[in-house]
Amino acid sequence: MKITSRRSTLRRVALATATTFALGLSLAACASGGSSSSGGGSSDDIEAALEKGGTLTYWSWTPSGEAQVAAFEKAYPNVDVKLVNAGTNTDEYTKLQNAITAGSGAPDVAQVEYYAIPQFALSDSLVDLSSYGFGDLEDQYSGGPWSSVSFDGKIYGLPQDSGPMAMFYNKTVFDQYGIAVPTTYDEYVAAAEKLHTADPSKYITSDTGDPGFATSMIWQAGGKPFTAEGTDVSVDLQDDGSKKWADTWNKLNEGGLLSSTPSWGDEWYKGLGDGSIATLLTGAWMPGVLESSVADASGDWRVAPMPTYDGTPVTAENGGGGQVVLKQSKNQALAAGFLKWLNSDPESIKVFLASGGFPATTADLESPEFLAQTPEYFGGQAINEVLVDASKNVPTGWHYLPYQVYANSIFGDTVGQAYENKGDLNEGLSTWQDQLVDYGNQQGFTVK
Repeated sequence: MKITSRRSTLRRVALATATTFALGLSLAACASGGSSSSGGGSSDDIEAALEKGGTLTYWSWTPSGEAQVAAFEKAYPNVDVKLVNAGTNTDEYTKLQNAITAGSGAPDVAQVEYYAIPQFALSDSLVDLSSYGFGDLEDQYSGGPWSSVSFDGKIYGLPQDSGPMAMFYNKTVFDQYGIAVPTTYDEYVAAAEKLHTADPSKYITSDTGDPGFATSMIWQAGGKPFTAEGTDVSVDLQDDGSKKWADTWNKLNEGGLLSSTPSWGDEWYKGLGDGSIATLLTGAWMPGVLESSVADASGDWRVAPMPTYDGTPVTAENGGGGQVVLKQSKNQALAAGFLKWLNSDPESIKVFLASGGFPATTADLESPEFLAQTPEYFGGQAINEVLVDASKNVPTGWHYLPYQVYANSIFGDTVGQAYENKGDLNEGLSTWQDQLVDYGNQQGFTVK
């Protein structure tokens, strides 16, 4: 399975979940979903468990999963890891929540994206890994991914990959139409106007309404629309950052300057190949997608920092996730040992990078070998220098909703309508907010 399949499937599923995906979030129901055990081990318990051995079940859709499991079992021959692809993204989360609600059937370890971790943590379904010494691993990871797995004074997992955002642009198209690489959003909008005026078949980018993209852009703009402390939740999708992004993106949306080609389909890949979609503002995992799915455009594409609002370097995370240990696990120490190896052992990370993953580990982000890579596809540019620099410019303090999976599932019916009608995105955000407040209160949260 190529990394293209993982990413494209992930995004298609995320966009297709306008059908209801309520994780059974009623707080009373959530409280009954976990098992009775909850961490409380130690790092010594991990070593003893790995030596004794046993059987674990691991749910993952990552392309590197099979090779990583094989490498782990070679290092720890007494452990048998059963790898299960339970589906990508929402498909897996639905099955996971069903198992949690039933009280049985959950894996020992599961792959979960950063935006979904709070939802499972709130339902008390994940092991707090602090007692196993996982806090000592914090310095091994970049700040954004680490903060996505550790919150409320607990550590719910370890980061596997990261997605600091950058601007991927078609240099051939830019050169053809005399467009300078934009460094601010004013310049980006001007570039969109110049390109589309010169050739109405070409657009600066494609965006039909992706919740992951929108929240990442709000994050980059300094927005903090979601806060949660226990069951007290605040939603403000008209805070300064949210409005800053929406007001800027409105110039593209209302101006007809965005391609209406849905992402991750055949026409989208074709647009990336023929130059009709000239840029992508997306995560650092994108190079592998372009190389494998848009091979004919080899040599055309380059990578630059994200445009900003005032020229100050700042970006955000887009995509990425890690692994967690479920409380249903009957051998949590062994599961914790597998997870620790999976996302911190150099041998495992080497396998992950070979599959096209972008690391969350600082040692790999700072590796001279990693930084020096000059893919022919990107004209020999040392693209990882740009992407790693982006990882250092992600603002802290961002939070997802404790029911973000549900929030994303209704994005198309709220903000998505503003895209479809080329209307005001602020109105779409306000509608999204109203529904998120109502839903949260119905589920037992106190939402304002």
